[in-house]
Amino acid sequence: MAPASGCCYLGFDFSTQQLKVIAVDEHLDVVYQDSVQFDNEIPEYRTQGGVHFHSDRLTVTSPVLMWVKAVDNILEKMKISGFEFTRVKALSGSGQQHGSIYWKKGAKTVLQNLAHDKPLHEQMKDSFAVQDSPVWMDSSTTEQCQLLEQAVGGAQHLADITGSRAYERFTGNQIAKICKTKPEAYKETERISLVSSFAASVFLGDYAPIDYSDGSGMNLMDIFTKEWAPQCLRATATQLKEKLGSPVPSSTVLGSVSPYFVRRYGFSPDCRVVAFTGDNPGSLAGMRLKEGDIAVSLGTSDTIFLWIKDPKPDVEGHIFCNPVDSQAYMALLCFKNGSLTRERIRDECAGGSWEDFSKALQSVPMGNSGKIGIYFDVMEITPAAEGVHRFNRDNKKVVGFPKEVEIRALIEGQFLAKRVHAENLGYKIIPGTRVLATGGASANKDILQVLADVFNAPVYTIDTANSACLGCAYRAKHGFVAEKGVHFAEAVGQALEPKLAVSPTPGAEQVFEPLLKRYADLEKKVFLESKQ
Repeated sequence: MAPASGCCYLGFDFSTQQLKVIAVDEHLDVVYQDSVQFDNEIPEYRTQGGVHFHSDRLTVTSPVLMWVKAVDNILEKMKISGFEFTRVKALSGSGQQHGSIYWKKGAKTVLQNLAHDKPLHEQMKDSFAVQDSPVWMDSSTTEQCQLLEQAVGGAQHLADITGSRAYERFTGNQIAKICKTKPEAYKETERISLVSSFAASVFLGDYAPIDYSDGSGMNLMDIFTKEWAPQCLRATATQLKEKLGSPVPSSTVLGSVSPYFVRRYGFSPDCRVVAFTGDNPGSLAGMRLKEGDIAVSLGTSDTIFLWIKDPKPDVEGHIFCNPVDSQAYMALLCFKNGSLTRERIRDECAGGSWEDFSKALQSVPMGNSGKIGIYFDVMEITPAAEGVHRFNRDNKKVVGFPKEVEIRALIEGQFLAKRVHAENLGYKIIPGTRVLATGGASANKDILQVLADVFNAPVYTIDTANSACLGCAYRAKHGFVAEKGVHFAEAVGQALEPKLAVSPTPGAEQVFEPLLKRYADLEKKVFLESKQ
């Protein structure tokens, strides 16, 4: 239910499968949450998991009007539940990264003149030049990626400018494909939005600018000047700068909520709309990372989020502008061989028991007497290599390890990889660094102990259910006070703190410092061998 009294802040998250909303009060306690599942609750768009898979199995899109109708549905749910919209001081949101929306000429006038007695989806049905938006699951733009990298002088040079080499899902390459394959639709487009800025536009009743953080996931923005990179625009499509508008800091108050929402739902005319951002940046805000922090999500894939001051872009991983501090950056690294590999080794070496797995970890000294394992059951992302590779203390390949040594080699190897690649992107462990752990394996204290030892930093556990959505409710509050010079950490200081799980073992730094260099060299060797 809605808060009984006092003001609140709304966060929306337009994810792949659903639209979520969270309201927090002044103390940042969650006072309302709800969602709309696209497949079940808006079945007329016939999506599977919120998307349409095309016959080539490479093209993946989502219907834009489905997202518009989801806004209608979720606000109606809130209204029926008795939610008091008058109490909302500010709202913000996030969207699945890399999706792009193509507003047709005249759509801005529609947004500015919405009739409050009709639902949004009825009024906006003719507002899009492309009905189905390419989304992050799309991998049909290999040709466009190659052309972009060639145009700017190679993958590393593109990463030096935009924070990432060319990726099929990134928006610039999707725009290039639309421009080539649907020239009439592109010509009819007066504005291109990301999912985040599209959603902000709906609430604002006008075209909303793209924020720095989500904009840095497009292969189009210079992450250092915070402006569109001319050489990337030229290589992508014609008249692109005009169609994108100018990017803005992520804490920008874009204006007040559209009169449509004031009249139809009772929002205060003073309710502020804070720039929307991508779901990964939204999660960084929801986890309340600070300078020097690292968040490690241990799931099917392992993902790490980093707060970075001096980024070193690389062809592996991504550097984005930081969503809560426009002077800082965030980095993102994804590792495919996560929990499924851990479960395989558990089954083979510990009889399927996590308890026996933990005992085995405890029974072998940290550093594994110099033995190192690299476990890529499937082709890894960072680096692009596969296979299981075991090395003795003299860096010689061996066929196998004893079971308990294999278990420690796996866990140490996974965390050594994370630290090596984090530092390659410019991450530095500083006094006060915390590791924030989430995901399934974060429930295992013995696994977390290895994480603490490898990073030589305390590990805290956090509940990140709906972290992007929650992060955007926090960002709404921050945006409301940011103009007065209030920092994000200050604005969200009342939120629940993460819980300390484990501290590094004394002497861990001396053990793992030489192992980090050895791991980096061995992984490079494995990568080069896989290329031959």
